[in-house]
Amino acid sequence: MNSSGSLSYLKTFSHIYIEEQAAAYSAAVRIQNRYPDAVRVPIRHYKDMFNRPHQDYSLQKQSPKLILAVKKGRLVYPGAPVCQDFGSRHFYYTSSIMNCLYDCEYCYLQGMYPSANLVIFVNLDDIFREVEQLLEQHPVYLSVSYDTDLLALEQLTGYLDQWCRFTAAHPGLTIEVRTKAANVRTIRQLSPCERVIFAWTLSPETIIRRFEHHTPSLSARLKAARTAGEAGFSLRLCFDPLIRTEDFSRTAEPFVRQVFGEIPPDMVRDASIGVFRVSDSYLKAMRRNRPDSVITQYPYENDGGVCHYGRDRSAGMAELYRRLLSQYLTENQIFLWEENQTESGEARHEGNE
Repeated sequence: MNSSGSLSYLKTFSHIYIEEQAAAYSAAVRIQNRYPDAVRVPIRHYKDMFNRPHQDYSLQKQSPKLILAVKKGRLVYPGAPVCQDFGSRHFYYTSSIMNCLYDCEYCYLQGMYPSANLVIFVNLDDIFREVEQLLEQHPVYLSVSYDTDLLALEQLTGYLDQWCRFTAAHPGLTIEVRTKAANVRTIRQLSPCERVIFAWTLSPETIIRRFEHHTPSLSARLKAARTAGEAGFSLRLCFDPLIRTEDFSRTAEPFVRQVFGEIPPDMVRDASIGVFRVSDSYLKAMRRNRPDSVITQYPYENDGGVCHYGRDRSAGMAELYRRLLSQYLTENQIFLWEENQTESGEARHEGNE
């Protein structure tokens, strides 16, 4: 893995599956033009490929295929309890892309989706129109990058720049872009807006190298985060998920010190802390996909359908990071995910047509 992460898939999509109704969209044409040698396969509906039975997720992850589709039904959903709303009253999320090109062993997507192939919905303007309808009623806080990494895919889609421009033109809208990417040049080319919150997922380098495959190094992420802050975007630091390892307590303090050695505290809007947790239904699929992973095979406690390290242990892990972050940020800037919140994957992803 190089410091910026390895996303060689972006150069090597061997097959592109295209819904018949998606083919004429400008985004579909633009994306296809990037891969003139790819085999193009017309399909009736993306689920004919994405949801077919007996797929090998791990094998697909080694060489994912690209699916271009039109998203129908409801396009913007109320935020789920498992997701931090950061005090926002009108909290929503949307997904213009399904799946991520990174390969983190703890990622819930491998438990939620039956396929590792990448689905790009080409009708982004329809999502914009639905957001505008919500804005006629009240301000909107919208997460746009939960089920993928929009920044990592920006050179392929151009969606993030469109989101930045759309947000700047709609004063009632604030968006969050969760990412692990480190493409500094791309960040510098985006249209800056302080109501665009870049939320970097940060982990100690030992966790990155061991579990976050193909992702950028910690130092590369911090450089990208600082670039975003200097460019005029809001900056959120996400210490989530915290992964319990034998050196968890020893690595926490130098890790946090490195973070704020690279990023001035006064550049940070806020920070989130969350210990690893996942629904039991997702975990079953994750264990099938990764039978050799110490993360998926850990003997978690099942608490009302949510699997975690146990309330006391999870609380202790979160409290350690809260104390460390409080040396740099105010208490009002630190958000903790509460253990009594419940996973609701079905609610979060209803309506994906």
